[in-house]
Amino acid sequence: MTDRFRPGQRFEAQLAMDPEESRGIWAHLGWRRTELEPGRSAFEWEPTTDHAFPTVNGGWIVHGGMVTALLDSAMGAATWSLLDNDEVFLTADLRTEFYRPTLLQPVRATGWVVHKTRKISFCAAELHDAEGSLLASCRGTNVTIEAREP
Repeated sequence: MTDRFRPGQRFEAQLAMDPEESRGIWAHLGWRRTELEPGRSAFEWEPTTDHAFPTVNGGWIVHGGMVTALLDSAMGAATWSLLDNDEVFLTADLRTEFYRPTLLQPVRATGWVVHKTRKISFCAAELHDAEGSLLASCRGTNVTIEAREP
């Protein structure tokens, strides 16, 4: 169970983003945000052979780093939704557990903030396939810092 959170100022900007105009890693890898509420987000993704390695039987398994990046991003979007405009965050700790191979099929990553203090957000995420099987889970700690002009 997660706490109920007050949306930060950045939440409205996230809601206003057009998913069709994704930029950065999300556009490059084809992740689509499908859910957003204060402290919770979800992404869907259809990995390709560009994100995987071949197995001896001719199948493909998605690289664990790709799975971890997706789970980290789901937790990151959940954290971002609670921040104000003068705040950003850095991932301080990240741990992924893999239960089943992620294959070349649609997957859904859901991330949420479990507990938040003024400076630390403790997060969790899960990756499921289209049948609902749990493929991987992740825990992360995000540290809130002051936003600075580049």
